[in-house]
Amino acid sequence: MEPKSAAEELPGLYRAVLDRVGELEASGRRDLANAVRAEATRIYSRAWDDQARKGLLALLRRNSDALLDRDTPVRSFRRRILRAV
Repeated sequence: MEPKSAAEELPGLYRAVLDRVGELEASGRRDLANAVRAEATRIYSRAWDDQARKGLLALLRRNSDALLDRDTPVRSFRRRILRAV
């Protein structure tokens, strides 16, 4: 079985970044969330190659540290939606 190409991985990585953006917004870090969303959109809207895959992965890694340093606990964005339904 061959490994996935960068183009096959990008939609999932982009979704993961958007999930992270939702978590940042839920924690009150809207400015950071907006910056992360803008950077992800810039990366995702260009060539779907290995450079884009690496860029989205780096964006996820950089912003996971921001969540670890938070002062208040974050409720999952998805959990809030599920409870509302």
